[in-house]
Amino acid sequence: MPEYLLGIESSCDDTSAAVIQDGYLLSNVIASQQVHKEYGGVVPELASRAHEQNIVPVVSQALQKAGIGPGDLSAIAFTRGPGLLGSLLVGTSFAKALGIALDIPIIMVNHLQGHLLAGFVKQHGKENRQPAFPYLCLLVSGGNSQIVRVDSPLEYTILGQTIDDAVGEAFDKCSKMLGLGYPGGPVIDALAKQGDPERFHFAKPQIPGLDYSFSGVKTSLLYFVRDEMAKDPAFLEKNKEDLCASFQKTLIDILMQKLVKAARRTGIREVTIGGGVSANSGLRTRIEETGRKLGWNTYLPELKFTTDNAAMIAIAGYYRYLNGERTSLDVAPVSRISDY
Repeated sequence: MPEYLLGIESSCDDTSAAVIQDGYLLSNVIASQQVHKEYGGVVPELASRAHEQNIVPVVSQALQKAGIGPGDLSAIAFTRGPGLLGSLLVGTSFAKALGIALDIPIIMVNHLQGHLLAGFVKQHGKENRQPAFPYLCLLVSGGNSQIVRVDSPLEYTILGQTIDDAVGEAFDKCSKMLGLGYPGGPVIDALAKQGDPERFHFAKPQIPGLDYSFSGVKTSLLYFVRDEMAKDPAFLEKNKEDLCASFQKTLIDILMQKLVKAARRTGIREVTIGGGVSANSGLRTRIEETGRKLGWNTYLPELKFTTDNAAMIAIAGYYRYLNGERTSLDVAPVSRISDY
């Protein structure tokens, strides 16, 4: 008998539902929220209200696209955290209610585990390349920047992580600083393609081991732009492409330096990336170039699996389901999770 598993993701401002059958993706529906752009960032209360409006139609559409009914489901996987508490509460509550109604188990998933396993979502008609265990994953998003050793779908070790801001946050704050809008990552990436990455140079914090720091890079950019605009008020407009290219290169340099160090320390040559920032074209190009130079086997997730999506939650939950894990109905969502 086929095993159908529904995944639900609601950690931030995207409401998503996906259906997988024995590890193969049948549907992946995402409802994004545009209201946050005018505020320059996600407003938690508005996000949770939008999830309440979107969750039922999104799940219904996911089931319809998969060609199954609710009664065909074997289990429901949902994001417990980390994320915005109000948003997580919507997804968690819906998963519980549907699980009770269908008398099927629910399985909680760490949102970050979903990003780590996004490359294991299989699709019919695709090559479905997957890293071999153990592999290293550079997990980069608006809330997290980590290097994680993945020994199995259920075994993870954080080798290094940011001690202050996440790299995605650095992109967003840089964009806001330069008046480029939100979300900052895609805007900076697009402008960087038109600029000279060697034009300007910004501070690269020297942090011991495999940990990261990005607060100093933002400060370096802030002071540099302030001083240059004091000399020429039109400096920003004249140089925004070069500023974006140089700032993006600095962030990528920092990320790649530690990833290369981690690969050398562990001897692992299977390398992948995950999280929203893994959609950045500059980072994707650099990791492929570095992989060819150092003999890595690199795996880049499809762009549709880099942002928050339920397919990654479904596959992470699927492995936990196969392992016999089940979640009690008294589980509560959590905004922070200290480890995996």
